[in-house]
Amino acid sequence: MARHSYFCPIRWSDMDVYGIVNNVSFLRYLEEARVDFIFRMAPTEGDAFFRDGSVVVEHRIRYRRQLVHRHEPVEIEMWVSDLQSATVAIDYAVKDGDTVYATASTTMAPFDYTAGRPRRLTDEETRFFEKYLDGTLAVG
Repeated sequence: MARHSYFCPIRWSDMDVYGIVNNVSFLRYLEEARVDFIFRMAPTEGDAFFRDGSVVVEHRIRYRRQLVHRHEPVEIEMWVSDLQSATVAIDYAVKDGDTVYATASTTMAPFDYTAGRPRRLTDEETRFFEKYLDGTLAVG
């Protein structure tokens, strides 16, 4: 089972009035990490999953520690916790070594924007996600 890590910069504008990274910024971090991860599917042609269309079905985040602005990026480790014929759940740990700031999960579905309806994962998409399939839930 493989995992993918993305090192996300923390921007000054990500902080809220209390001096901690705002909860909405965490969603942006997850999006950046997810795009970086999925781009690995077809790096020479752009991302196949997004090119053919996909939608976010659900986000779940559990905040564990406050994250503050600093110059070093934060690691976002990702894996696939569930893979069905028409959905994929990508789980995350936002962390520094053993210090975990948040755990999260995003369920995505492939979507045919021309037809205006969900579609099934292609064989290529399924093969890609299977390499990262772990089954461990980040948010229980």
